[in-house]
Amino acid sequence: MSYLKFDKTLMINLEESLSREVLRTNRKGAYSCTTIVDCNTRKYHGLLVMPVPALDEENHVLLSSLDETVIQHGAAFNLGLHKYEGGAFSPNGHKYIREYTMETVPRSVYRVGGVVLSKEKTFSTTDNQILIKYTLLDAHSRTTLQFRPFLAFRSVKELTHVNGNANQSYETVTNGIKVCMYPGYPELYMQFNKKPVFVYEPYWYHGIEYPKEQERGYPYKEDLFVPGYFELSIKKGETIVFCGGDMPRKDLSQLPDFFDEEIKMRTPRSDFYNCLKNSAHQLLYKPNGKDTYLLAGYPWFKVRARDMFVAMPGATLCINEKNRFEQLIESAMPALRRFMEDGKEDAVIHEISDPDVLLWAIWCIQQYSIKAGTAEAKERYGALVGEIIRYIIAQKHPNLVLTDNGLLYSEGRNKPVTWMNSMINGKPVVPRTGYIVEFNALWYNALCFYKEQNEGQHSEKIDQLIEKLANSFPATFVNKYGYLFDYVGGANQDWSVRPNMVIALACPYSPLSRIQKRAALDVITKELLTPKGLRSLSPKSEGYHPICTGPQYERDLAYHQGAVWPWLIGMYLTAYLNLFGRSGVSFAERMLISLEEEISNHCIGTISEVFDGNPPFTGRGAISFLMNIASILDVIDKLRRYERSE
Repeated sequence: MSYLKFDKTLMINLEESLSREVLRTNRKGAYSCTTIVDCNTRKYHGLLVMPVPALDEENHVLLSSLDETVIQHGAAFNLGLHKYEGGAFSPNGHKYIREYTMETVPRSVYRVGGVVLSKEKTFSTTDNQILIKYTLLDAHSRTTLQFRPFLAFRSVKELTHVNGNANQSYETVTNGIKVCMYPGYPELYMQFNKKPVFVYEPYWYHGIEYPKEQERGYPYKEDLFVPGYFELSIKKGETIVFCGGDMPRKDLSQLPDFFDEEIKMRTPRSDFYNCLKNSAHQLLYKPNGKDTYLLAGYPWFKVRARDMFVAMPGATLCINEKNRFEQLIESAMPALRRFMEDGKEDAVIHEISDPDVLLWAIWCIQQYSIKAGTAEAKERYGALVGEIIRYIIAQKHPNLVLTDNGLLYSEGRNKPVTWMNSMINGKPVVPRTGYIVEFNALWYNALCFYKEQNEGQHSEKIDQLIEKLANSFPATFVNKYGYLFDYVGGANQDWSVRPNMVIALACPYSPLSRIQKRAALDVITKELLTPKGLRSLSPKSEGYHPICTGPQYERDLAYHQGAVWPWLIGMYLTAYLNLFGRSGVSFAERMLISLEEEISNHCIGTISEVFDGNPPFTGRGAISFLMNIASILDVIDKLRRYERSE
């Protein structure tokens, strides 16, 4: 039985099925994404969505959808589904779906009269190509399939409408056609493994709606162009494979074999761990085929420095992919060094100048050291760690000031400098400035790790800094109620109960005593812990805004003022296990059970970016988020180590 399976009852209930999305990606940043009933509900949805560097840095929807029609005894049954004005859905093809599974790739089984048709989709790992395999499982008479491609040729941030600039022509290619609606776009090749008949019947479909955009207060209606339809006959037991991409395929007769080879490279979604492993692989990004990065999430995130360093250990080391970790660091090291040398931002790794990025980079290398050993970590990355430590001590970072008490000071009133980076009217919603709790926890941890790597060879100044921090950190951040101030700016302390203090509890080296850690963890447990992660703000604190829905303004308010972030559960459970050891294992396992439920919701097989701060803790934001995936993989790895030790 498939781990991820949805029956007819759920599929025909659009309230349930339209809220569930499915994502396939490749290493070039291209993807295919829609709902499990193949009805697009976002402007980011499409069968083929890919970067077009000649135009801009955004992804672009080329092929929005492909409507299939089954013809038998002269009767046509359209399997497509689109939303139109007034809540109207057409052609209601979802009513023919009998089951939907995602063991390895998405698979829908349709039943139309005596016809039973299977549809499977995958995305080429190396090329910008969507592959769809149709297999006629049963039929009692002659069956014909028609395919209508809905074309968009637009940015994921825009919508398209009927216009006189669209090129409505096509050219015939082997077993299909190629089209290009506007200058600057690549040609879209649509081909089959057997020769179809293409009927040119150009038509604009008006007023297709995307409810997710409507919910967010954005424009949500567009018109899509259909140049005509393909028609092929199919026999019982026969397989037809469609390929849509920006390059022609020459080995068309081998498409079924190519499809099967792609499936063999996938991690089957047979359990929670494998779903997360599969999701981590989908966020790999190799834009030039050489350097390796991790995208922060889908469908709208790029490579972000902080996210990548926080997530790298969980997304590689915790799934036994040490070589991939090394590839990622090798790609990131030149960007880090370039920034430290001349302050230049990187073209691929965004936000590398944020003041905590260098600290997270050391934490990331420290996780490698824990897995691979101190000697190997020092040999590979010891020089980089030393460069970062000396760079910070020399006061070269534009927004990290080393003060006399050993603490680091950052200015964040006008521009967000931490991961809590939402803004309204050009100002940070959470203007964290001064001594920021996780910055200084990471700083203490970095200095101790550097000392560990260079025991007996480090300067006396490092020892002095560590000693200063051991005193100044608790004196600055621990308050009379036992938890930690989120940030301290001069005489002003932020008394809000926020989750960033958990990083001070989870770091391998912490300036806090066991008693101080326990007190802070108790407050986090009482006020921030939910089944999906940690709230970004306690319900008892001023400004609590737990529901992350509505227009951009409302969502920005909630983003870090009450919304739940699953990536912090990794830090929380790490701190919990550090304090309670084996006796904390059963609690950690129970926490993971609640997160496992999300594998069947929102985006199937992965974890959403944020969740509402109040029950029922609905998933929101980006449908697949790197730090969440990696953090949970890290917890699973820690629990498995306890199992092995037994």
